[in-house]
Amino acid sequence: MTAPSLKGAAAGRRIGIGLMRGLWRPRVLGAWRVPAEGPVILAVNHAHNIDGPMLMGTAPRPVHFLIKKEAFVGPLGSFLSGIGQVPVDRTAADRTAIGSALGILERGGVLGIFPEGTRGEGDFASLRAGLAYFAVRSGAPIVPVAVLGSTDRRGRLVPQLPPLRSRVDLVFGDPFAAGDGSGRRTRRALDEATALIQERLTSHLENARRLTGR
Repeated sequence: MTAPSLKGAAAGRRIGIGLMRGLWRPRVLGAWRVPAEGPVILAVNHAHNIDGPMLMGTAPRPVHFLIKKEAFVGPLGSFLSGIGQVPVDRTAADRTAIGSALGILERGGVLGIFPEGTRGEGDFASLRAGLAYFAVRSGAPIVPVAVLGSTDRRGRLVPQLPPLRSRVDLVFGDPFAAGDGSGRRTRRALDEATALIQERLTSHLENARRLTGR
């Protein structure tokens, strides 16, 4: 198994910067909260198709995202692999993706996760257990990220995207630890970590909405 490339993720970040700033007007708040080095998990709400590329282009460090394997088809699949992104089978426990994700954190990299699993309301109402597992096993801190775009449906060429040249706010929260430091991965430990994560992510999203007026 080839490890996701840090150089590839760095190249993806440069591409994301050009693409996002060319098509939208991202406003980044609190990026200084992302630790400058060491493993970290970015937990991102998922309301638009551009949430991943937007984070890649605005986060202060290169990010490796877990992305549904269905996207890794043809030229797009080669491109995503080339910029260090990780395909994941959402229908089962994907041991290859799990190993890749843990390897990123072990090497001190940044792992990006949409804990809701799929694009939806983007309100962190339903979390998958994977985020808790990665955080507890690796000990990496979680940084919550709220991506807030326009709710106005007018001016959209694609319904799943914010209107072109509209402002998109990206608000980074304070890093926090999900586990107790023991690395225990019992069902109870993971359930407690998931509950804590959901509370912290929901609180951050509410604060981000108040801060931005979204």
